[in-house]
Amino acid sequence: MTVSRVPEGPAPLAVRAAGWQFPETVRDTARLPELSDLTPAERGVLAGLGIEHIRADDEPDAAALATGAAKRALATAGLTAAEVGALVVVESRAPQTLLSSEATRIQELLGARDAVTFSVGGLGCVSIAPALLTARGLLAADPDLGHVLVAHGSTPATPGRYRHPVTVNGDGGGALLLSRTGPVRVLDSVQETDGRYWNLFEVAFRDVPSAQWRERCQEPAVYSFQLAVQTRNRLTTLLDKLLARHGMTRTDVAGYLTQNLSVGSFGFTEESLGITVLPACRDNLREYGHLGPNDVFFNLYTALERKELGEGDRAVLINVSPVAAWSVLLVEIGAEPVR
Repeated sequence: MTVSRVPEGPAPLAVRAAGWQFPETVRDTARLPELSDLTPAERGVLAGLGIEHIRADDEPDAAALATGAAKRALATAGLTAAEVGALVVVESRAPQTLLSSEATRIQELLGARDAVTFSVGGLGCVSIAPALLTARGLLAADPDLGHVLVAHGSTPATPGRYRHPVTVNGDGGGALLLSRTGPVRVLDSVQETDGRYWNLFEVAFRDVPSAQWRERCQEPAVYSFQLAVQTRNRLTTLLDKLLARHGMTRTDVAGYLTQNLSVGSFGFTEESLGITVLPACRDNLREYGHLGPNDVFFNLYTALERKELGEGDRAVLINVSPVAAWSVLLVEIGAEPVR
């Protein structure tokens, strides 16, 4: 399935402010409790991921992390929760309870009682892309709507942090305050999915105590080879399509950012696309691990803080999920186009 682009002209979209929230506890991945349950081969894979530390704690939960990040984003913009017109929550990996609403819980914790509130998701790390498409659509549909707040709390679905053979999950909340203008303009996005891989990774939970929940890759060979080849081809096609729509080539992009899975995944993306990811990605991977849908914008804002990107630069944000889904975003730094 391919999602068509929403034209930029009638529906501009920009990030006015971003916020992040992390637990205070820092854990060394070489001392994770689940190490004793891993085989020597699995421990070797974990050691080679390039992740030294994660932020991790039983408290706060995903909703609290998302709320904390949202409050930081609003504070940066000088707004109150009452001024938020819409709240889009990127769903967490595993809700605390069934049937209840995590989205409206965050609405209540935040105090955004007048905001139109709902959740999006189903695409793992790539779920940030449909959240942005939704925000663009809301702003296009209602000229009186000033701001859309997108928030996500990333915590693992299982007691263990290591996702063999992929990454190590850290905890973190992220929020983007979106409007029609702002210092980071979302120029365009492309996204594709392939339902054949819908359950390649899964956690069987019915009639299983939560302490025994384990994530399992049903077919490791499919993940490591078949899906890898498809990812190479999909990302190449999506990137070429995105850049061609804007009259750009790969060398016109000031910086590439991707999700934080492993140093190997960075190398794979760089080799597949003939690009180099910005240093912020590797540094955040090493210190925070994988933060789900929050990764790419956390990397972008880290790169901005470190002056790896500047006014007028265009950057590409790349996201992949084993469900399988792929997205590529084009952003420009600066509230107005550089003439």
